[in-house]
Amino acid sequence: MVTRTLVDPAAPGRARRLHPAWLVAAVAFVALVGAAGFRATPSVLLHPLHAEFRWPLATISAAVSVNLLLYGLTAPFAAALMDRFGVRRVVTVALLLVAAGSGLTVFMTASWQLILCWGVLVGLGTGSMALAFVATVTGRWFVHRRGLVTGVLTAGGAAGQLVFLPLVAVLVREHGWRSAALVVAGAALAVVPLVVWLLREHPADLGLPAYGAAEVVPPAPAAGGAAARAVGALTAAARTRPFWLLAGGFAICGATTNGLVGTHFVPAAHDHGMPQTTAAGLLALVGLFDIVGTIASGWLTDRVDSRLLLGAYYALRGGSLLVLPGLFAASAEPSMLVFIVFYGLDWVATVPPTVALCREYFGASGAVVFGWVFAAHQVGAAVAATGAGLVRDRLGDYALAWYVAGALSIGAAVLSLLLRRRGVPSPVAVPVPAGPARRAWSYRG
Repeated sequence: MVTRTLVDPAAPGRARRLHPAWLVAAVAFVALVGAAGFRATPSVLLHPLHAEFRWPLATISAAVSVNLLLYGLTAPFAAALMDRFGVRRVVTVALLLVAAGSGLTVFMTASWQLILCWGVLVGLGTGSMALAFVATVTGRWFVHRRGLVTGVLTAGGAAGQLVFLPLVAVLVREHGWRSAALVVAGAALAVVPLVVWLLREHPADLGLPAYGAAEVVPPAPAAGGAAARAVGALTAAARTRPFWLLAGGFAICGATTNGLVGTHFVPAAHDHGMPQTTAAGLLALVGLFDIVGTIASGWLTDRVDSRLLLGAYYALRGGSLLVLPGLFAASAEPSMLVFIVFYGLDWVATVPPTVALCREYFGASGAVVFGWVFAAHQVGAAVAATGAGLVRDRLGDYALAWYVAGALSIGAAVLSLLLRRRGVPSPVAVPVPAGPARRAWSYRG
């Protein structure tokens, strides 16, 4: 039930009720944290799986690559499915896939089963709650504070990493990798009731405008099938120069974060004598500082040219990766801690300005187009995950992988600065009613 309430600012004890957009954002954040749990585990499980099954690291990394690839390729179709069938249904099914993929790994005996469970099922599930989900929620529910909320929701993945990674490392050490897989499956299942109960579709369904908007805008009916809409958005976007610049930069972003550091930082540190639990703790710290960096990036995206932000983020990331090979040691030295803080602040700070640029260049199709840009991100991540595993198998260390990643990041900075401004968008006017009383929206579910 939705009610309108007149609030007299002079009356004590009367306050404006929270807009339901914030509740939707909170539920989306929790769902993203739950989905992030399994994606935080690959780097901790590489060596235990190698030790038990004697599978080459390149084979295990290939399962990670399938996961990362599907995580990206699912995103644009998931965004279109959300338009057609609803966010709540898509996210619920996605969480069930994550739980199934994680739980079933405890029964596997062959490497193809790892690829099926870890790669396909979890890849499809987490891909349905990827950053296109963030773009869909913020595009529907927010006009004002959109960049900030995008940053906060993007940080949900980092929060999931922060929560799960140290726990997974301890579980693997004390009880084996199967216990860790079951904990992640349980965490994904625990989020399902919350999504079913509280995740709303459109503000217009409640008779409300989006947060910061002046009018209630009914959702446009989804035209055609989800697959046709996703492919159509790609076909149109692929004819433009900005799409390829954004996709190229974001592919490098994926290669240098999820693909390389997220997958191989812990085994690389272990190669230098650092305990796995210590290395996992450092990677969790990346997640902690990523929360700060991504929220700050969202705030900056509302105020600073997104092209300049992307150029700065990628250039700084490239410089830090070029010095990383000299920082590994048997313990966490101060120089490594400085890298962790710096890299954490930059980890996915690229997301809010990239989402904003997709909206600027592609309008109403921005969320679906961002899904394809994010697919490029995950293609880059998949290539880097497998490529770094091959480098380690062939050369005995990861040094070449870090140097190549640093050079690519500097190239991504150049691609970002080549983007041309499409025009300054009109600022959003948030009306403030005059008179002795103001109108506020009160929501009761």
